[in-house]
Amino acid sequence: MHPNLETAYQTTGMAEVRHKVLRNTYGLLGLSMIPTVMGAIVGTNMNFGFLAGSPIIGMLAILAVFYGLVFAIEKNRYSSAGVFLMLGFTFLMGLLLGPLLQLAFKFSNGGQLIMTAGAATALVFFVMAGIATTTKRDLTGLGNFLTVGAIVLMVAVVANIFLRMPAFQLMISAAFALFSSLMILWQVKVVVDGGEDSYISAALSIYISIYNLFTSLLQLLLAFAGERD
Repeated sequence: MHPNLETAYQTTGMAEVRHKVLRNTYGLLGLSMIPTVMGAIVGTNMNFGFLAGSPIIGMLAILAVFYGLVFAIEKNRYSSAGVFLMLGFTFLMGLLLGPLLQLAFKFSNGGQLIMTAGAATALVFFVMAGIATTTKRDLTGLGNFLTVGAIVLMVAVVANIFLRMPAFQLMISAAFALFSSLMILWQVKVVVDGGEDSYISAALSIYISIYNLFTSLLQLLLAFAGERD
């Protein structure tokens, strides 16, 4: 085969693989919203008093389950089992929205704020995904910045478990909203550039960013625009 034709063939093949991974990633993300909504409905009607009684132990238990499921999904990132684990994971994440949604419904405009946070999250996702799909810039530097940012945010979250400062919590929410938006941009860009060959792993990482973005925006809206009955 002529070298130029062989190179063109390989380039086309790689582009098709990247497109397939991206398409399947979006498909799994869309599918994951179904168990998330189902979990949120169940969570809204649950009693989470046990978390209030022992917040530190409850948080540690949640983190253990969270990282356990993430590990299991990554272990099955190339099999159908990973898809089912992903759907179970998103149901659990929807369930964990319960306390925040219960708080939102205590406000007279809580339902409206939930819809606003959802719409804003969708808008940010589509904008960031669009930028990631069209930009030719190398975002390696952004990845390094986000790694440091993730560590700083985790330390802040753990610290606020003990401090319980409302103003600090709002700062964390604002930081998470920005961080999650940039994460979506970077994660989609990785898929577009062929840096991720598992649509399950890609969907998982993007889903977590979308989830964090939604919860952060909702907390900010409740703090600044919530109307008590």
